[in-house]
Amino acid sequence: MEYDSQPDLPSHSDRQTRQWATILHLSLLSGLIIPLGGLVVPVIIYMLKKDDVPGLVPHGRVVFNWVISFILYGIICVLLMLIAIGFVLIWILGLLGLIFPIIGAIKANDGEVWQYPLSIRFLGN
Repeated sequence: MEYDSQPDLPSHSDRQTRQWATILHLSLLSGLIIPLGGLVVPVIIYMLKKDDVPGLVPHGRVVFNWVISFILYGIICVLLMLIAIGFVLIWILGLLGLIFPIIGAIKANDGEVWQYPLSIRFLGN
């Protein structure tokens, strides 16, 4: 029997895609530091890297679908604050806004495009 001494390593372009996809997902958290950073930073990263790293496109769609969905859910939560339930829902939405990008980044680092649950698909698959 013959054994490979090295496991299959991802190619350079695959590593680059994984790296930038991970950064793209985590860039959603930049809003915790920079006001509106969670909106602006992912757009900047995507616009700068989408041509150099074509594998980034599906991750960009996932991230932008989540951003749009998050904003819509936030507006709904604010409106629901009139009947008090919105106060609970806004906390849940904030928690999901922390958890989903982290899971997305972990999955992207593993080479997987992860669709955020509760995300409305505005931009294709």
